[in-house]
Amino acid sequence: MAETSVQVFANHRRFDPWYHFFVAPVVLISFFVALWGFIKSLSGGFSAWAAWNVIVWGAATALTVIARTYPLRVQDRIIRLEERLRLATLLDGPLRARTGELDERQLVGLRFAPDAEVPALVKAALDEKLSGEEIRKRVQNWRPDTFRV
Repeated sequence: MAETSVQVFANHRRFDPWYHFFVAPVVLISFFVALWGFIKSLSGGFSAWAAWNVIVWGAATALTVIARTYPLRVQDRIIRLEERLRLATLLDGPLRARTGELDERQLVGLRFAPDAEVPALVKAALDEKLSGEEIRKRVQNWRPDTFRV
């Protein structure tokens, strides 16, 4: 769903409250509680149950990280494709031929630039080897992307 607030560099990063402030902390805390319980159980001898508990919460922690990173990687691939198509229509000759030199982070940074600013930003990104963050900081008129994961 689209957001109604104006998006700019300062607020373009998105937090999912359920994930960032509930699921991830609960899973991480549970993993460390299980690890602490396992370490405490070692003083009375090895506990297979406590060891298994650590393994299960370790798997839950890995699953929690994967559940967030996989969609972000897919989103970045889609953005890369969208931006390459956009650059093919916006750029002329020599600059268009150099778009293959842009890395994924640069392409992701360019998604916030309006069409009028793209040629200058692409040239700067290529010539000055700007990072995606540096590209986003140079955008004058922010083109919001409110449909991201």
